[in-house]
Amino acid sequence: MDKVLEARHIDKYFRKPVDFHVLKDINLIVKRGEFATVMGKSGCGKSTLLYILSTMDTEYDGELWLNGELVSGLGSDRLSHIRNKYLGFVFQFHYLLSEFTVLENVMLPAKKLGVKSAEEIKEDAIQKLKILEIEHLASKRANRISGGEKQRVAIARALINDPILLLGDEPTGNLDSQNAENVFQIFKRLSDEQGLSLLIVTHDLDFAERTDRIIMMEDGSIID
Repeated sequence: MDKVLEARHIDKYFRKPVDFHVLKDINLIVKRGEFATVMGKSGCGKSTLLYILSTMDTEYDGELWLNGELVSGLGSDRLSHIRNKYLGFVFQFHYLLSEFTVLENVMLPAKKLGVKSAEEIKEDAIQKLKILEIEHLASKRANRISGGEKQRVAIARALINDPILLLGDEPTGNLDSQNAENVFQIFKRLSDEQGLSLLIVTHDLDFAERTDRIIMMEDGSIID
């Protein structure tokens, strides 16, 4: 099955203070191993769409399929499990726990999923840090490393449960050009070498133009 994610006829309304049709008949497929970006002006619905695709927002009309399973209408516990198992997240802000070490931060989602032993999770986490070339930081506290390193740790954490899809909301938005390029190269490698699917919301045209596909949004609709 080559589709990891499919959105069918997604509509989203904000009801307060007045009715506002924020997403209009969104149809979208992300294939296995595809590196796609979502672009559009501020307020066009990019982040709202990402929250729905990530299963965190369930107040919408239409259908969302993940890994061949219809996830629309499922309960919060089941959605939480699916999210943890299939999806990885990288945001503009890394959201690391500063009092924890780098290794502990990376291990957290796997502990929450609860499928592997602590020893297996630790081995997995070290492996992910090696992929991102930051294993030397494993025992450092998260507040003792640079911004670029923090974003690499956030990517390692997003990969710990071997997701089928990595979702990003402006993951290079807070980085200088060198670190932004590093993140792009990491994503490209994950797509090319590990067959990971990526769907990244970005304002960075240079970043987007080097991905497999740009999904353009305008006024709550996909226009291209």
